Amino acid sequence: MFVTFLRFAENRTAAPEFMAAHNDWIAQGFADGVFLCVGSLQPAAGGAILAHGESREAHDTRIAADPFVVEGIVTAETYEIDPKRTVPALEFVKAAS
Repeated sequence: MFVTFLRFAENRTAAPEFMAAHNDWIAQGFADGVFLCVGSLQPAAGGAILAHGESREAHDTRIAADPFVVEGIVTAETYEIDPKRTVPALEFVKAAS
């Protein structure tokens, strides 16, 4: 399982121009069954993604393809989590690790 922080970078003012493509990229992550949760870092610091079900290499490749990353709107920092305890609804993430 991975948590990726997308922190705004120098080109953050270009975000509106690439927002539709970024949202399409997010939708694809959910459609692929990889993204569990996506949200904003508060206050207005960027975003975060909770993901599972793919290798680190595949995840890094997916993150690198985010239009916000490509355009330098955000920088990405990913941490891998080895889940030990979860609520029942998230038991499936332990089986995947």
